[in-house]
Amino acid sequence: MTDTATTTSLNKFEKLKAEKDGLAIKNEIEKFAALGWEAMNETDRDHRLKWVGVFFRPVTPGKFMMRLRMPNGILTSSQMRVLAQVVQRYGDDGCADITTRQNIQLRGIRIEDLPDIFNRFHAVGLTSVQSGMDNIRNITGDPVAGLDADELYDTRELVQQIQDMLTNKGEGNPEFSNLPRKFNIAIAGGRDNSVHAEINDLAFVPAFKEAGEHTSLREAAPTTALSNRGAGEQNLLSADSHDKIFGFNVLVGGFFSAKRCEAAIPLNAWVAPEDVVALCRAVLEVFRDHGPRANRQKSRLMWLIDEWGLDKFRAEVESRLGKSLLPAAPKDEIDWEKRDHIGVYKQKQAGLNYAGLNIPVGRLYAEDMFEIARLAEVYGTGEIRFTVEQNIVIPNIAESRLATFLTEPLLERFSIDPGLLARSLVSCTGAQFCNFALIETKNRALAMIKVLEEELTFTKPVRIHWTGCPNSCGQPQVADIGLMGTKTRKNGKTLEGVDIYMGGKVGKDAHLGTCVIKGIPCEDLQPLLQDLLIKNFGAKLKQEALLVGNC
Repeated sequence: MTDTATTTSLNKFEKLKAEKDGLAIKNEIEKFAALGWEAMNETDRDHRLKWVGVFFRPVTPGKFMMRLRMPNGILTSSQMRVLAQVVQRYGDDGCADITTRQNIQLRGIRIEDLPDIFNRFHAVGLTSVQSGMDNIRNITGDPVAGLDADELYDTRELVQQIQDMLTNKGEGNPEFSNLPRKFNIAIAGGRDNSVHAEINDLAFVPAFKEAGEHTSLREAAPTTALSNRGAGEQNLLSADSHDKIFGFNVLVGGFFSAKRCEAAIPLNAWVAPEDVVALCRAVLEVFRDHGPRANRQKSRLMWLIDEWGLDKFRAEVESRLGKSLLPAAPKDEIDWEKRDHIGVYKQKQAGLNYAGLNIPVGRLYAEDMFEIARLAEVYGTGEIRFTVEQNIVIPNIAESRLATFLTEPLLERFSIDPGLLARSLVSCTGAQFCNFALIETKNRALAMIKVLEEELTFTKPVRIHWTGCPNSCGQPQVADIGLMGTKTRKNGKTLEGVDIYMGGKVGKDAHLGTCVIKGIPCEDLQPLLQDLLIKNFGAKLKQEALLVGNC
């Protein structure tokens, strides 16, 4: 039990967890399928099913959402085909959304199909365990890990090792299934912060240490150029010297919630790759055992750090780790602007390319998913990757096959060269499926971007993020222009509206934006966005640009 909970009455979520462990629901799926959703115990239906990734949605009663776990955002064509088969059975009710954590959510799921769905998942190595409620969410890593010639570390193996530890290789791990609140982990392996490290509870960013400082190094070895080494290998590197060792600086406490949004702060710690999994365990044990649980709105990791102070928190982590942490490297290696990976790029493997496809607001239907699986098999090696911008990367396309790949009809909708607003558009689920959302987001976002791109010309991408409520699943605080759903008044009527955020920055020197305008009715938003794009981002009216060109 936590420090706080021992002296405070339990809130309703702590009570339901105390009554029955969330993972116990795994053994009751057959029973629920036979009962039907209406006959289920409401606490099991509305809350405990989330421990196996199944979410009751009051706005679509009887049609559940399923959230998968996809470490580093990677899946195979066989896995994508299984996901397509699942949503296909639900006709117009079935679809899938790529999330801002390199993950996928399936919609339209019916409770009676869960045993069959779980069997299908197990057959191809998919899991949805511990993907909701007070658990660790999908662990993110670089979307081009192992492909990018400029990367510093291939994050794939580390991310998989962390997931295996936290979930008992996808079977469920009661050690970490009862945290005070949800928890996000990210590992960056490149120079452009493609994982948005600053918005995670625990994040690892590349950094080099002097060899003499790395006291836990097994035995000094000849320095070699490091690129994409797996976890557990020595990581000695220097392009111009022989005394640099690769590892990660550690950030803690980043999160978004309706109550508060904070960027992660430095723990003043540096770890070698072989210590990352152990540090994740230590941090989570501290959070599990001491994190505040009385108030759900004040239960994320940063609240514990606030209460204890960073020094006490770090000392407790070291105690769990069983050794002292080295101080952070003086600087990290995040020195590039953020890449979106849309387009075609050469891989470090000679003769191969990866293609980044823009998936508008991350929405996929069964036929799209089957086709993406086919393209990955025909032109690549059957691998598919997701990005935190809700897009898809297909790697390992041979140079000899690239021209044919680019003629595929699917690329007319999922473009490798979309408009400069469309390529950076992100949206949460919105009111169509989510009961927390105050406004409809995805369809509205697409319609508005289409009009703005018809009216304006741009010289650079502008990142516009939509989120339906203050929970900030659409991450408006990291956007150039962030739009947060709200209710507003106009002419005596209550309407759907947005609060506008600006100033978010990703990549190097990342920081959160702030709210600059409140309560704009959605029906009045388009001209305001047009004005913001012209005044702040160099956009021009197409008519005006045409007149200048004719002159």
